[in-house]
Amino acid sequence: MLNLNMSFFDFHHHHPDLSFGIYNLPLLENLPETTFSAGIHPKDISEENLDQHFDWLDSVASHKNCFAIGECGLDQNISVSLNLQNDIFKRQINLSNDLKKPIIVHCVKKFYEVITMKKFADRPMIIHGFNKNRKVADDLLAHNFYLSFGKAALYNLSLQETLKNTPLEKMFLETDGKDFDITDLYVKTAELKNIPMEKLLSQISENLHTIQYG
Repeated sequence: MLNLNMSFFDFHHHHPDLSFGIYNLPLLENLPETTFSAGIHPKDISEENLDQHFDWLDSVASHKNCFAIGECGLDQNISVSLNLQNDIFKRQINLSNDLKKPIIVHCVKKFYEVITMKKFADRPMIIHGFNKNRKVADDLLAHNFYLSFGKAALYNLSLQETLKNTPLEKMFLETDGKDFDITDLYVKTAELKNIPMEKLLSQISENLHTIQYG
């Protein structure tokens, strides 16, 4: 029977009032009172507003409640040029190096380019909303990325197999913008890995400590 006093950390979410997780702070918004991440998402890149956007990011990223830089990264499916995306991504990697904070990565169809960018990063990089095949997962893990799984892991059998084979010490769980109970994802993950819930929660907590201080 599940202990209702357990706390289920939501690694990447969009609810500013949720206290146990990392809130994805939208561009140019004011600081929340809860733990958050801040970055310039590829879809928000605007050449004419870059100075304003980075001024904002510089001001909020150094706040004590800012856990990570991001989400930021590369996206094949948007109109922003990949050269510009690469430049903005690298600037945010440099910011994470300066502030000694991990990076939450958004990636669409550019995983091997993201792997190439990792050589610039001093801090851990976490692929959020990971939902690709095991080959991509294995390649990312081989380059020391963390993977954060979301709602798709509740029903996608191929992704469940990937999650099952992802080392416990290299993973997180998240809701992203989806409307579901994160507890269900923790229950499914513990079931897939055939481990007690206490062990899963303990390892997630240890992973958080590692990417923040390790």
